[in-house]
Parts: sequence; structure tokens; C-alpha cells
Amino acid sequence: MFAQIVSSISNFLYSYLLIILLVAGGIYFTVRSRFVQFRFLKEQIRVVAEKPKDGKGVSSFQALIVSTASRVGTGNIVGVATALCLGGFGSVFWMWVIAIVGAGSAFVESTLSQIYKKRGPEGSYGGPAYYIEAALRCRPLAIVFSVMLILTYGLGFNMLASYNLQSTFSGYSFYNPEVTPWIIGLVIAVAVCYCLIGGGKRVIRVTEWLVPVMGIAYVLVSLIVVVMNITALPSVLVRIFKEAFDLSAIFGGIAGSCLMYGIKRGLFSNEAGVGSAPNASASAEVSHPVKQGLVQVLSVFIDTLIICSATAFLCMCSGVEPTEALSGAPYVQAALSETLGGFGPVFITAAMVLFAFTTLLGNLFYVDKCFLYIFKKAPSRGVQITIHVVASLIIFVGAGLSASLLWDLADVLMGGMTLINIPVIIILGRYAFRALRDYEKQRKQGKDPVFVASSIDLPHEVDYWKEEN
Repeated sequence: MFAQIVSSISNFLYSYLLIILLVAGGIYFTVRSRFVQFRFLKEQIRVVAEKPKDGKGVSSFQALIVSTASRVGTGNIVGVATALCLGGFGSVFWMWVIAIVGAGSAFVESTLSQIYKKRGPEGSYGGPAYYIEAALRCRPLAIVFSVMLILTYGLGFNMLASYNLQSTFSGYSFYNPEVTPWIIGLVIAVAVCYCLIGGGKRVIRVTEWLVPVMGIAYVLVSLIVVVMNITALPSVLVRIFKEAFDLSAIFGGIAGSCLMYGIKRGLFSNEAGVGSAPNASASAEVSHPVKQGLVQVLSVFIDTLIICSATAFLCMCSGVEPTEALSGAPYVQAALSETLGGFGPVFITAAMVLFAFTTLLGNLFYVDKCFLYIFKKAPSRGVQITIHVVASLIIFVGAGLSASLLWDLADVLMGGMTLINIPVIIILGRYAFRALRDYEKQRKQGKDPVFVASSIDLPHEVDYWKEEN
């Protein structure tokens, strides 16, 4: 019964409410910013390479890595494969759409997080909870958002990541569906707990280095598969657009259509407008808030237009037809096996282990930031250990639950965050657009833009961006 209730809520949210809110909000931000995600593509690449002038603090690139580590994960592989199996090839088109228009939302929310960020002993911090309280003066709403984020990332997303990771082992002979998921879940939970409690700093540093390498390797392997099946590419492209605009199929049963699955899996993967990435964006030390907004646009493009597309074309060009029975990791493994033989499943398992592990840690980074907001200070060491142990137990439990329940639960919780964040950034968006105009003006004058709050007539008190700074 619980699973049915969650599924019904998920279908309602993504069949009507969130489709309208996400697309309309994304188009509004895109038009108001005069298509910032396209006009400033070169600038996005330039600013991501900047380092803090004092050599201290978190750089734009480091903040990008944190948010991308959370974005680039099981959703890019298992989520895309699930969309193809349940929604068809047309899902890919709608994933692209939600990424392109959603990049406008990502720009606004991350720029706002920089404008309203706070000072801390270890640098800056912030996120939606902080701009909700500072600009709307509504701490209760900010606390509700923080609780939703904790539930989404600490519960929904981490349980799902754990399940998706163990599911990649289902094609091996040793896999026993009654026992193996729990063993793998226990191993993952212990490894995450070890890193969280402080003993795994070296592990974290190694995985942070390996994930970009694995991401590049994953894209290259996908390209190899596409090239080896290049004759299938024209028919694949035709099928994507044909199914994407099959209006009778979409509106005849929108709850299971390519439109819904494309938006669900696209949003799950790139998180544009959800309100998660701003927590990482606020930690970057930059001279102008717009710089970090541009960096997060780049993160959305990397996630969906590159890595999600790599998975999609890898699967679609392989010749393996998507079916409900293959939904998830088995479809990717079957596609790789068809072209690369035994190497394929082993490679995808290694990629999933790395992607899922950094996703789990990245998600809990956001959870820690929300506890910091709710308690107005860092929890005591004992409380932190308790939180991390509970988070690890949740990861363990997630490995053995139902895939459909976990996807629906993650989608509903993520939808709740989005329902709060998008209206808030629509209300506050004017300040992000003023900051963008200020940035453009300084760039045209040949300057490295430096932001001062009074230059955009910001009516709210902020910790940063004062003349004396």
C-alpha cells in the first residue's frame, strides 16, 4: 500500500505539476537572462579555471567537482537506461530539453546562493535555506526545505544509489538475489561510514581523482560503441524524435510516457532547480556571484548533454532492444556485452562503484550543510557520528529494497524540494538578473568583475559583497 501511495503521488507530480513548473520556470529564467546558458558558454569554461586570489578557500572548480560528484552517478547510467526501457527512445529528447531550459534555473539558484552566502571559520557556506531566510524572512519555510533535502539526499537518493550499485552485480554467476544485495549493501555502508567518521580521507582523495578519469573513460567507451555501430545512428536519431513527438502516446498515458520519464530522469540526474547544487556553489570563493552561476550551468551540461547522452547512445546503437525486464543496469550491461563482449559488464561495474561511492558522499555533504542550518552551528561530534551511522544504515537497507519503490520515493522527495525552490528563485530572480547585467557591464569594460551588493540595489543584509570588502 505504501508503494502504491508513493507511486500515485509521483505520477501526479510529474504528469502535471512539476512538468509545468520546471519547463515554465526554466523558460522564464532563460528568457530573462537572455539565454545566458548559450551566450556565456566560453565564459563558463574560463571562470571554472579561476582560483581564489588569496590562494585559500574553495575554488569554482572544487565546488563544481562537489556538485558534479553528486550529479554524476547512478542516475547517469541506471537512470537513463530505466528511462529508455520504460519510456522509450523519445525520453532522451526530453532529458535534453529539461537540461537546456533547466540550466537557466541552475544559473539563478547558484548565483543567489553566492549573493546570500554566509561567513564561517572555514570559509563561506549557504544555499536555498539561507536565501529563503535572508530575502523572504521565512525561517520556517527554510527549515522545511532543509528537512526535505535531508530526506531526499540522506534517505531517498542514497537508498536508490545503494540499490543501483548492487544491481550491477546481478549479471554475475555468484549473484543470489536473496543474499548478495545485503552483502554488497553492508560493504558500501561500512566504507561510507569509515570515510564519514574521518578515517577515509585518503580514500576520498583517490576517488575524487578517479571519478573524472572514469567519467572521461566512460564517455570514450560509449563513443567506441557508437562508432562500432555507426550504421545504426541515423535510425536511432530518427526514432528519438519520432517517439518524442508521438503526441497520442504522450497524452494518451502521460504517466508512463517518454515525456514523463525524460523529465523525471533528467531532473534526477542534473538536479537543475532542485536546490541541491547551491549548497556547494555557496562555498566557492569568487569575485562575483555570476561566476559560480555560470559554473553550475556548465555542470548541468556536463551531466546531461555529455554523460547521460553517452549512456543513451551506447544503449540505443548497440542493437539491444529495451524492455521492461532489462530496465536499469542490466540494459547497459547487455548493450556493452553485445559490442565489447566480457569487458563490457566488468567496465560498467567498475564505473558504477566509483560513481555511486562519490554520489553517496556528495549527497551526505548536502545533508551535513542542512543540519548546520537547522542547528545554527555544527552538531557536536557525538551527534555527527550518530547522523553518519544512521546514514550508513539507510544505505545498507536501500540495497535490498524494491527498485520501483526506491525510484518513486526519490522522485517524490526531489519533487517536494523543487516545489519549494522554484517559486522562491522566481521571486528572488530579479537580483540574479541584476547581478548578471553588472557582470556583463564590467566584462565589456575589460575588467575582471568584482561584485558589490549596493550596485544592484540589494535590499537585504548580506555577509559578503560590502564596499569595505
